[in-house]
Amino acid sequence: MSKQVAIVYHSGYGHTKRQAEAVAAGVAEVAGVEVALYPVEALGDAEWARLDAADALIFGAPTYMGSASAKFKEFMEASSGRWYQRAWQDKLAAGFTCSASQNGDKLNTLIEMFLFAQQHAMLWLGLGLLPGNNSSQGSLDDLNRLGSFAGAMAQANADQGAEAMRESDLKTAAALGRRVAERVARSA
Repeated sequence: MSKQVAIVYHSGYGHTKRQAEAVAAGVAEVAGVEVALYPVEALGDAEWARLDAADALIFGAPTYMGSASAKFKEFMEASSGRWYQRAWQDKLAAGFTCSASQNGDKLNTLIEMFLFAQQHAMLWLGLGLLPGNNSSQGSLDDLNRLGSFAGAMAQANADQGAEAMRESDLKTAAALGRRVAERVARSA
């Protein structure tokens, strides 16, 4: 039986959706692991049940004003019944985020997701990549060019659509998805 990874995300302008799709592509590279994307605004009873059945949940949200988007926070709050039942306990969790600024306080969004996962007694998996673009030999094309350890970060210019996102950020997102899928595939 295949392992299941669910990517739960909100995307205000399409950038985080593109990042979610890159995470999903990374998951899909691992044999025996299936992946599904769940926009938070489309969650109904059937989708919530699929989240409960998944082996890992990967959370994604844009960083607005230094934290996760309000729509993603609504999802977090809507999960409180599952928190009480410990429905997601011991599932793997990971996260990704995107903002227009190089920093944009994206780390705060990943910390929010981490704490959310901890409240659900989940097991957080970080990015697992060394920082890129941090020496004279580095470039904007390096994986993990924004230097995150907690999850995948992307930067997208506010005046450009999702099609203009940097390939290095999308490859970093795929690396996160692949890392989660590899751990899920190894679990008994």
